Amino acid sequence: MRFVLVLTTVFSLCCSGFADEPAAKQEQPTRKMSRYELRREHDPNGIGKFYMGREIAHVMGFAGADWLERSSREEEERLTLMVRSLQLRPGNVVADIGAGSGVISMLLAEQILPDGKVMAVDVQQEMLDRLEIYCKQYDIKNVEPILGTQKRSCLKPASVDLAIMVDVYHEFEFPWEMLQDISAALKPGGRLVFVEYRKEDPDVPIKEVHKMSQAQVRKEAEQPELGLTWSETIHILPRQHVIVFRKSDADTRPQPTP
Repeated sequence: MRFVLVLTTVFSLCCSGFADEPAAKQEQPTRKMSRYELRREHDPNGIGKFYMGREIAHVMGFAGADWLERSSREEEERLTLMVRSLQLRPGNVVADIGAGSGVISMLLAEQILPDGKVMAVDVQQEMLDRLEIYCKQYDIKNVEPILGTQKRSCLKPASVDLAIMVDVYHEFEFPWEMLQDISAALKPGGRLVFVEYRKEDPDVPIKEVHKMSQAQVRKEAEQPELGLTWSETIHILPRQHVIVFRKSDADTRPQPTP
């Protein structure tokens, strides 16, 4: 099963820029929250909310769907190679967190036939509606759209073999709450995959708040309360890390703190 990604308009959006707007000098936070802080002065491409020293980026809205489906994306990001590197098996249940219009979900769906399933999670109903149209168009029957929230994936506990977030985690307004929720949705031994543009590489043509270093990803994901352990980093993509964590077989996590 193959499908064609059609570009109608290339948008100059928050995470597609080829030059960064100058980041303002950071000052003392205006208000502290339990795990987050808000700063008056911040990168104009971010929301002014910081988590573990990292500014959270603006979310790409529904207007960016065409950019997600651009014809050059396969060459730039090697999506097919990325999906193959996950070594999925027939019958796997895979969660595509921040699925958007379904480009990744449809690639994943092919790898887990005949009886596997993709749970396509997004917080924008317009994106999920567009995904459903594509699934009908290409006769893809093993993708289930799920409307999540800013703090919840709405996945059932211990129901997923692998959860993947492609270029979306850095935009989560509540990353701590989302990682708790996604970890709970993983089966024992299940995998969580972050695909993020490499902050370590100044030649990657993406705005800085839309990049993440491997060290920062590990810092956020390996907190003891989450029960996740780094497994490997797959170095095959031209611009992105593929960073893989595994949930412990036994839930020995300490109780989360506010």
